[in-house]
Amino acid sequence: MIGAIRIAIVDDHPLFREGVTRSLSEIGGFEVVGEGATAQDAERIAATVRPDILLLDISMPGGGLAAVASILAEYPAQKIVMLTVSEANADVTGALNAGVRGYVLKGVGSRALADILHDVAAGESYLSPTLSARLLSDLQAPRPANATADRLRQLTARQTEILRLVAEGLSNKEVALRLELQEKTVKHHMTGVLSKLSVRNRTEAALLMREFRDRERDR
Repeated sequence: MIGAIRIAIVDDHPLFREGVTRSLSEIGGFEVVGEGATAQDAERIAATVRPDILLLDISMPGGGLAAVASILAEYPAQKIVMLTVSEANADVTGALNAGVRGYVLKGVGSRALADILHDVAAGESYLSPTLSARLLSDLQAPRPANATADRLRQLTARQTEILRLVAEGLSNKEVALRLELQEKTVKHHMTGVLSKLSVRNRTEAALLMREFRDRERDR
C-alpha cells in the first residue's frame, strides 16, 4: 500500500473501531496499522508503530487528553485527531491547547472523515463546524465592539493579508500559492499572528477576523 496514509485507532468500543477500519478500507488510500482501547495503548502505538495519524477518543480508560499530552511531549510531530461524541467546551479547548490536529464528532460520515484525514496528513487542521460556531459565540460574548479591531491593529500588513485569506477558508498551501510565497513563510507569519492575537490556533484567529469583517459590514 505505497502512499497509503497509516492510521491507528484507539477507542474502547471494538465495534466502532471495526466500523472505522472497514469504512476507510472500502474508501481506499488508508492502512490501519494499529488498534487499541486505552490511553496506554495509544502511547504504546505512538512509540512503536509511529502512524501518520492517531485517531483517539476522549472518553477511554486512562483519558484521551492525558494520552495526547504524554504522546506529544515525547513525539511532538505526531498528528493526532480526536474522534469523539464530546462537544463539551472544556474537552474541545483542552484538545486544541494540547496540540491535536483535528477535533471530529462521531456523527461524521465515512467519506467526510476520509477527506479530513487527507487534509490533516497534508498538514492542515480541522474543527467540526458546529464547534467552530460555538467558539465564535464564546469569543464574541465578553468582548467590547472595538476590542477585536484593537487586537488586529497589532498585525503587519502581510500578516493581515494572510489572515484574511485564512478566514476565507484557504489552507496555508493555498495562501502561499495565492500570494506567491513559500508555504513555510506563511506558517511563520501565522505563528506571529497567533502570538499577537493571543489565540490558541488558526481557527480562533480566523474567527476573530470574520467577527471584525462582519461588524465592519454591518456598520
